[in-house]
Amino acid sequence: MIRRPPRSTQSRSSAASDVYKRQVACNIYLLRFFYFMSKAHFGLIGLGVMGENLVLNAERNGFSSVVFNRTYSKTEEFLEGRGLGKNIEGAKTLQEFVNKLERPRRILMMVKAGSATDAVIDNISEYLEEGDLLIDGGNSQFKDTERRVETLESKSFGYIGMGVSGGAKGALEGPSMMPGGTKASYDAIESLLTKMAAKVEDGPCVAYVGPGGSGHFVKTVHNGIEYGIEQILAEAYDLMKRVKNMNGSQMSEVFGIWNNTDELASYLVEITEICLNTKDESTEEFVVEKILDKAGQKGTGLWTVVSALELGVSVPTIYASLNARVMSSLKEQRSEIEKTIPMEAIEDFDLGDISNGMKPLFDAVVLATIASYAQGMDILSEASSVYNYGLNMPSIAQIWKGGCIIRSKLLRKIQDAYQKDPNLKNLIFDDWFNNEISTRIDNLASVVSSSTKAGIPVPCLSSTLDYLNSYRTNRLPQNLVQAMRDCFGSHTYERVDKEGSFHTEWMK
Repeated sequence: MIRRPPRSTQSRSSAASDVYKRQVACNIYLLRFFYFMSKAHFGLIGLGVMGENLVLNAERNGFSSVVFNRTYSKTEEFLEGRGLGKNIEGAKTLQEFVNKLERPRRILMMVKAGSATDAVIDNISEYLEEGDLLIDGGNSQFKDTERRVETLESKSFGYIGMGVSGGAKGALEGPSMMPGGTKASYDAIESLLTKMAAKVEDGPCVAYVGPGGSGHFVKTVHNGIEYGIEQILAEAYDLMKRVKNMNGSQMSEVFGIWNNTDELASYLVEITEICLNTKDESTEEFVVEKILDKAGQKGTGLWTVVSALELGVSVPTIYASLNARVMSSLKEQRSEIEKTIPMEAIEDFDLGDISNGMKPLFDAVVLATIASYAQGMDILSEASSVYNYGLNMPSIAQIWKGGCIIRSKLLRKIQDAYQKDPNLKNLIFDDWFNNEISTRIDNLASVVSSSTKAGIPVPCLSSTLDYLNSYRTNRLPQNLVQAMRDCFGSHTYERVDKEGSFHTEWMK
């Protein structure tokens, strides 16, 4: 019998060592695999209503999430309530929050604008690593966003300032989103945002807006337009009630007719119809008539007007809507003055009939709405040039067509106008809008004139009339203003008959 020679002890030891090394390597691989696979795709800081709905939106679209709130009890409440059974987990500390996210980390902040946002950025920055991305989805002032983009990008972090519109329902079902910052930062979250955004016939209502604070600037202007349209609809309601003595159901019927037209079909007209027809369960009276006439504001309307003034853009309709809210806050003073300068009885005047959708009033509202959009787009156009944002005007109109508060059929016409002429000076120069103004301005003038005579304030309607009349006047009286400026301050003036700057010794 031939015997196989026994293996040496060293040989057996070497084989066992190789097996052990392979097992260790395999275990390390599996640990790494499960470690990274268990990391969440998306992080949210701030569990207000908007924050909750956005993270539920992200989770529904396949993005596992981790959430953090300043008070952990709020996080627990969410996880045990709306977040129960979802692929969402919580964190007690920012460090734990960051550690639960896959790299590069994508973190959406939904906190109060200003110092609160800065505080979150300062506190979380020490835990971030190169390539991580912060997204500010609040209503931040665009200059704050410019500063934050510059600071964080210098630290190799990404930063996106993103306007989000649509309210609580839009955040959950699909908002309109306006992200600005570096293109590389946007590319890192494009797949997430396009799935979360509202959808219209030509795509999702989100697109890269431009550099720096452009996303928050576009959202600010969106809100300025929103201020304008809300006030315009409020003035229409006031005229129906005070001139025609219409009740909530009758006024709601008119807004329902308007919401079936190409000119005024919109989210704001839709909810106005609902608001006017809603009754209080305990009194069976219309709820609107029980609400105190003092409107609030969060600053974005003011920022729109200030930006317009800084850029030299005329926005009288939007400004009038902001001023109307300021006037509404003077409730006590208004009540006192009404006693000393009482209104005379209002005589009926022509606003049209319900059967024809109150045509004169409809025309007035259409033109004021167009003016609000036109003025907002003018701000964006000028800002694009002055701030080097490179804004794509048709793209912005497309983003606003779904999900957001100012979504309307009219935005299709606005999108078409800027696609035909990317350098359009103003919507008024587009053929379709020019024709709308030509055929409706007489009714606007009639409504404004009659309202003024009756003592009913219509700040947006009257400002729109002045805006349009100024636009169609070749020679305005500012030649006299220039004369006065030169008279008291030697500011000089230009002439219509020769080139150059001139000064006159007026006080000889």
